Amino acid sequence: MLTEALRDSLFDSIKIFPFLFLVCLIMEYAGHWAGKDQENQVRRLNRYGPLFGGLAGIFPQCGFSSGASELYARRIITLGTLLSVYLATSDEMLPILISKAVPPVRIFQILFLKVLVGVLSGTLADCLIREKVPEQKIGSVSEKKCCCQEKGIGIWLPALRHSLSILLFLFLITGVLNCVIALYGVSRLSSFWLNRPVVGEILAGLIGLIPNCAASVLLTELYLEGGLSFSAMMSGLFTGSGVGVLVLFRENHERWKENIRIVGLLYGIGVISGLCILLLQYAFGC
Repeated sequence: MLTEALRDSLFDSIKIFPFLFLVCLIMEYAGHWAGKDQENQVRRLNRYGPLFGGLAGIFPQCGFSSGASELYARRIITLGTLLSVYLATSDEMLPILISKAVPPVRIFQILFLKVLVGVLSGTLADCLIREKVPEQKIGSVSEKKCCCQEKGIGIWLPALRHSLSILLFLFLITGVLNCVIALYGVSRLSSFWLNRPVVGEILAGLIGLIPNCAASVLLTELYLEGGLSFSAMMSGLFTGSGVGVLVLFRENHERWKENIRIVGLLYGIGVISGLCILLLQYAFGC
């Protein structure tokens, strides 16, 4: 059982490695070759960041949320863009819905709501929240650790080294989580409390915060089996960003209080959005 849990953790970590390596490679390239003009152009695009983040997040797996966490830690993207990606991230939800032959209209509704909430929340966050931490210069992710450029190694090895260190961190943490789930099971989570209005949305939001694909799988399966309401499932799917939060705490560890506030903001938006959906269901009888 534990061996299978560790194997799943390894596979889950490997699946997002291409995204992490690509992000690290882009930052290495920017650090070595981009000038001030290119740097300003990148940051000017942040006004559209929440829109791009919301659209990117709906793709299956949590690679985009991991990459967004890395970019935010370097202050290349804004808080609003990060939240937009987190809220829109579909993780394993979309493949499960498709495999279970869920009507396309319902799948579209779920994806539309995730993108809508992500884009609106991200845009509002950028308008209302002014980050106190000064912007960092776009630079090499390893510029403080080695002089690879001077040695002629180029950008590939530093990017590979940095992405592998993140991969190891993710494997260790997700391994522990998968072992706990394997030992205690998830059936206890499907108690009648999850089907109660308001309480269901609050608890589902907490389940969504579990930094593992098991959260999206559990929420989606419970909904399809009738053990979870639509609004409660949406609350959990809004707060679920896969391993994105883990990468945030790994790469932004010097600002751990800020990380906690981001998680709190993510949870609050997710639960409030789920409750709004619940009210709309009551209002229109759907």
